[in-house]
Amino acid sequence: MRQDVNYGLWYDFRNPAQWRQDFEEFYRERLQQIREAEDKGFNSVWLTEHHFCDDGYTPSPLVVASAIAAQTRKMHLGTNLMLLPLADPIRVAEDAATLSLISGGRFDLGVGIGYRQMEFDQFGRKLSHRPSLMEEGIEVLRRAWSGKPVNFSGKRFEVGDLCVTPAPVHTPGVYLGGMAPPAIERAARVADGFLSTGGIGMDSYCEFLDKQGKADQGRIVLGCWAIIAEDPEREAARIGDHLIYQTNAYSQWGAFGPPDQAPVYDNWKDVVENGLYELWDADTAVSRLTEMVKTYPQICDIHFWAQFPGESVASGNARLDYIAEKVLPRLRQAAA
Repeated sequence: MRQDVNYGLWYDFRNPAQWRQDFEEFYRERLQQIREAEDKGFNSVWLTEHHFCDDGYTPSPLVVASAIAAQTRKMHLGTNLMLLPLADPIRVAEDAATLSLISGGRFDLGVGIGYRQMEFDQFGRKLSHRPSLMEEGIEVLRRAWSGKPVNFSGKRFEVGDLCVTPAPVHTPGVYLGGMAPPAIERAARVADGFLSTGGIGMDSYCEFLDKQGKADQGRIVLGCWAIIAEDPEREAARIGDHLIYQTNAYSQWGAFGPPDQAPVYDNWKDVVENGLYELWDADTAVSRLTEMVKTYPQICDIHFWAQFPGESVASGNARLDYIAEKVLPRLRQAAA
């Protein structure tokens, strides 16, 4: 069992209308939460990206990551995930390089292929071009961070004899997320690691690595959807409206398949039974996570939702304190 697993927090910075806070106070509270979480033993933070959402879902994760870098000491920063096919990879390379330098090399870039038609329309991209936009984008990123001229010519991007400066001293890792087999195969083939949503795809990722002779080279960043509390069923009931909101929003966007075929929930028990959420107390969390890390030694980071959309920081902190006191020390003791 590896000893260097990071345990961290996951943020989407959603502020839905029915629970709306002033956005300036909203961000202040969460940045303070992250500072305090570092002192509690959480050592990574991961940010997501979407655009044009009524609830303010993070449109600029690298900006937020820079603020976090300035207010933390050792906490590792990452995106889980950014939508690379929507972006100019040179601009992403420049921003990510700057973030790496500001943070002292504490940043890794996690990317995904995207699925919302409206986002692709606004940014002038085609959904059908996603695979080539992704693979060429990753190649441009790597060339840009090398400190040498990019000189790339592909189906989607043309970059001439240009250097991205300043180049990062510590080159960010590139992690690729997805739930469909082509995305998982692509992660094994062209990325430094795989972003797994709720444990989905870890077996397939390891199989693809093995087929490519890269079994010892893969890394898994696990976004964990478990609700961890002393009485997890009571906790799920307490925050049930927030779970319903999160699940229904992703379903209606098409995250789990065609939106017109996706279920819409009005009961938290149905969300838990049919969704990604699991209900764990501390003993279950320690047992399950220890077993996962033993089974998949590629796991290098496990992170949990700090709070669910619309949930207050105080409410989320109650679970974070429980994890920090009852789960993290035992996981690290087991690894040692």
